[in-house]
This record gives sequence, C-alpha cells and structure tokens, in this order.
Amino acid sequence: MKKYLKLLRVEQWVKNLFVFVPLFFSGNITNIDLLVKSIFAFVIFSLAASVVYILNDYNDIEADRKHPEKRRRPLASGAISKSKAIGILIGLVITDIALVFFTQIYFHEYLWKFATIIGFYVVMNLAYTFRLKHVPIIDIFIIAIGFVLRVLAGGYITGISISQWAILLTFVLALVLAIGKRRGELINAQVSGKTRRALDGYNVQFADIALSISITLAIVCYLMFTLSPEVQERFHSRVFYTVIFVVFALLRYLQQTLVYNRTESPTKIVYRDRYIQVTLLLWVAAFLIQIYFKK
Repeated sequence: MKKYLKLLRVEQWVKNLFVFVPLFFSGNITNIDLLVKSIFAFVIFSLAASVVYILNDYNDIEADRKHPEKRRRPLASGAISKSKAIGILIGLVITDIALVFFTQIYFHEYLWKFATIIGFYVVMNLAYTFRLKHVPIIDIFIIAIGFVLRVLAGGYITGISISQWAILLTFVLALVLAIGKRRGELINAQVSGKTRRALDGYNVQFADIALSISITLAIVCYLMFTLSPEVQERFHSRVFYTVIFVVFALLRYLQQTLVYNRTESPTKIVYRDRYIQVTLLLWVAAFLIQIYFKK
C-alpha cells in the first residue's frame, strides 16, 4: 500500500488545502453545505493532481533514476510497473470525472466554472510535463498558477468571491515555494549533476535573488490584503497584526534555505520545521478568533 500512496504522492495533497481558503476567509467554515462542497473540491483536485504526478513520473523515469532522491519513486525504482501505473491513472481519471458529475447532481447545481478549472489544471500540467517544465521561468510560473487554480476552484464550487489581493498573494507564495524547490535542485545538481533541463536557465545566485524578491512581494501582498476595506470590514482592524506571523514564517523559511542550505522541497521543510508549524497554527488561531469571535 505504501508504494501506491507514494505513486499518488498523497503527502503532496496538503497543497490542495488551498481550496478551503475562500471558505475559511469568508467566515463560512461552520456552514455545513459549503464545507461539504469544499471537501468534494479537495478530493477532486487531489485525484486530478495524482493523475498529473503519475504522468510526470512515467515521463521522467530515466531522469529520476539518476536523481539521488527521485530514484526511490515507485516507477523509477521499479516497485510499480509501467502498465500498472497506467491502469491506476485511467482509474483515477474515470473516478475524478464521475465525482465531478456526482457533485453537480448531489448539489443540484451546474458547476461548469469549477469543472473548467479542473480541466484547465490537468491540460496545463500536461503541457508542463511534456514540454514547459524544461523552459526556465515559465516552469515556476505554471507551478504558481496551479495554486491560484486551487483557490479559484474552492471559490467557484462554493460561490464565494475571492479578492484580487488574495489571488495575488496565493500566486506569490506559490512562487516562493517553486523557486525554493528549484534552488534545492541546483544545490543537489552540484553534487550529482543536473537532472532537469530547465536548470540550465538558473543558478544559485539568481535563485537567491528571486527568492528574496518573491518573499518581499508576499509580505507586501499580505499587508495590502489585511488593509483592504473588505477584509477590514469583514474581520477587525486588528487582523493587521497577523502580519507578524507571516513575516516570521517566511523569514524562517528563508533562513532554512539560505543559511542552513536545506535542499529538500519546501513542503518537506514545512513538515519538519517545528517553528514554521507553530507559527502557522498561531496564525490560523488568530484568524479564527478574528472571524468567529469578533465581538
């Protein structure tokens, strides 16, 4: 079972929690109907993401076998055969399409915008897998756009509008994660050799500068988000002080990357770093208080 979970990259499903962003920030997390819709969106997006992961691993088998970490992936290591992986992929596609139709029937709504987002995500990542991941800059932009699509999917399925600052903030934060991942690959490439063609368009110095710029933009976007009239009205003016948690978490991530030279993916850093985890919990708690205990 473990090898199949690794094939689906279930640990990466944490990224799909972004579909809950509209529900959380609108103060409707206790609305059971909208919560169930968001859960459906999470499951559908997670299965779609797993389809992309399998295709990517299938396409990169030979390159992954030369990578110090990726060679342990089920397809690269031979733990799962190509034919079995294709069978699982087809099953996921059928299941995902069926879930989209079931969701529309269950909620008696025509969720064409949500379905379009899912379809666009898959098509975009197909282009990424077979061509665009080899094009520097465009590759990290596609990763960032993927996170924006998650937020839009959560908004469309629940009917909750999303502020422009929230969309821009999501994009920039995702850009931080994508650049951090490329930086880690560059560091590993100095030891084991380059395993991705797009790395020809990067170097560590560029990645460090791009990472610093993106983190600065993320802080500015979050600051503007908290100061926007709709956010101030929906929550409380004290929401501005949650910037402290965001700045600390981003600086901690920057420290792990630039000072301690952590080369693992940003997702793994978040999983392993207690400081970032505690800061995220405090940030969530602060927002919960602002939203649900406003008085």
